[in-house]
Amino acid sequence: MDRHDPVDIAVLGGGPAGYVAALRAAQLGASVALIEERELGGTCLNRGCIPTKALLRSAQVASLLATSKQFGIHASLEGIDWPTIFGRKDRVVKRLRTGVEHLLSRGKVQVLSGRGTFLGPNRLRVENGAGEQIVNARKIILATGSCPSLPPIPGIELENVITSDEALALPAPPESVLVIGAGVIGIEFSAFFRALGIPVTVVEQCEQILPGTDPDAAAELTRALKRQGVKFHLSSSVQAIKSAAAGLQVTLQDEKNNARQFEVSHVLVATGRQLRSDEAGLPESGLAIERGAVVVDAHMRTSLPDTYAAGDLVGGQLLAHVGYLEGRVAVENALGYNRAIDYTAIPACIYSWPELAQVGLSEQQAKERGISVAVGRFDFRANGKALGLGDRDGFVKVIVDRDSETVLGGVILGAEATELISELVLAVQAKIPASVLAELVHPHPTLSEAVMEAAADAVGRAIHK
Repeated sequence: MDRHDPVDIAVLGGGPAGYVAALRAAQLGASVALIEERELGGTCLNRGCIPTKALLRSAQVASLLATSKQFGIHASLEGIDWPTIFGRKDRVVKRLRTGVEHLLSRGKVQVLSGRGTFLGPNRLRVENGAGEQIVNARKIILATGSCPSLPPIPGIELENVITSDEALALPAPPESVLVIGAGVIGIEFSAFFRALGIPVTVVEQCEQILPGTDPDAAAELTRALKRQGVKFHLSSSVQAIKSAAAGLQVTLQDEKNNARQFEVSHVLVATGRQLRSDEAGLPESGLAIERGAVVVDAHMRTSLPDTYAAGDLVGGQLLAHVGYLEGRVAVENALGYNRAIDYTAIPACIYSWPELAQVGLSEQQAKERGISVAVGRFDFRANGKALGLGDRDGFVKVIVDRDSETVLGGVILGAEATELISELVLAVQAKIPASVLAELVHPHPTLSEAVMEAAADAVGRAIHK
């Protein structure tokens, strides 16, 4: 069936970039069709950000019980109820997905369930059990997202070698886990499994966990995770996986070419994401694609007329909040606005214990740009609220242009770091001087005072350091 009346905007993909683009278009008065083959909300809501945070909360409760004696509370962990943990996770996901469905319905966005194919500018095909439909659109937003990538390791196809997708649907707790990759996904799942008493070994090719993050923060987080019982093999790679008595035998090789073998029940592959640019008709369309990413300009325009792209599909930082931003920018430009994307102040967060968050330029990046840098630091072990909570690990680091005092970036490792980072996001985005943060009155006692103290340290005004 051919839809003869074109919609103003057709969006291919219902993840963060796609559904936000659809809702923003509806806000602006456009007629909108949104095509999604699976669940609305995409990876983030259904198989990523949200379900992992729900699971991590259960693990955090278990961790608090394990340390309750230091607070004068005599309690013990009698066991874990895996179905209840995962059932709670599913309820959280369902509630939020229902919320997205309601927003789209209220905005009069036509949601078409089925497999979408990009037929070129202004045309999409939707296929489902009822047949197929051609959707004509004045402008198209492509937002097909990404999926877990699998490295070419012998044995990667064996049973109980899983990705994050399968880890979120495990019917029972694994007896032991080896995690390939110490990026965000690998670290968060390691923290989850270990807090529930499951032996965890992490293998990472680079010399530090969370490659690209602040080295001091990565090192301190590594120490904290080791204290929790997570074992690390850095500068090492997995060479092969085989079936074994315990389930799986994994062969590692370190930087000196020494080989070691481990037996575990499960292997979690957390080596990154693959952009979904090789499907949905994208390769055949003539779209410019480089290194798997659809090429866009600062207005999220692709190489084809009337066609925009957003979210993981365009590469860069594969984060839901980046997708939100790109979806808004793409659809506003599709509807006649002139808005350029700005990636200056994008926060990146890791929900481990302690949490880690960073934004803007690192100290090294600023120096590479020829900027004279001042670095302020304040440790949580000197923060009253952190000591009261029993969360003394970590610090706040603020990167400042020494000449202008402008905040260029920041790193927070510690309790509630993912909440605290927004103050530094605002500072970086608005180019706020560190001296302003240093003089801004923060409530006492709060964790946020550490941000103020770090900013004060950067401009030589630290009081409590």
